[in-house]
Formats: sequence, structure tokens, C-alpha cells
Amino acid sequence: MLRAEGIFSEVQANALKRAIAEAVSDRMTNAGLSKVEMARRMRTSRSQLERVLDPACTAVQLDTLVKAANAVGCELRIWLK
Repeated sequence: MLRAEGIFSEVQANALKRAIAEAVSDRMTNAGLSKVEMARRMRTSRSQLERVLDPACTAVQLDTLVKAANAVGCELRIWLK
């Protein structure tokens, strides 16, 4: 149905970004990291971190997502099925 309507890619991107944002946020909470400390670990600005944590913002660079994962002791993995 989504493919027929031509919105599958957009819906998929939104769902993936929501999952990533939630996972990073959960890891930050579990590690007791503030946004300031998280941005410092990522060597980026707080506004860039806000884009990572915003589930609606799908225009985040891959290297930024990798930095976010690494900052909370994780590894970002992507595969094609």
C-alpha cells in the first residue's frame, strides 16, 4: 500500500530515525549523560545532538549517527536486506 502511494521510503526513513533517536536517548539516560556531556563526547554542537535526538529530523549525516552511537558505547550497524 505505501509503495503504491509512493511514500514507502519516506515512512521507512521516519521509522528508522525514530528508532535511532529513541535508542540513543535511552542509552544516554542509562549512562547518566547530559546533553552537554553527550555533545562533548561526540565532539559536536548541542544543536547537532538535538537533531540526532529529534525523531522527526531525518536529515542527519551518517557520520553524526556513528559519533552518537560511539559516544554511548555502541556501534551503529546498517545492512541491506
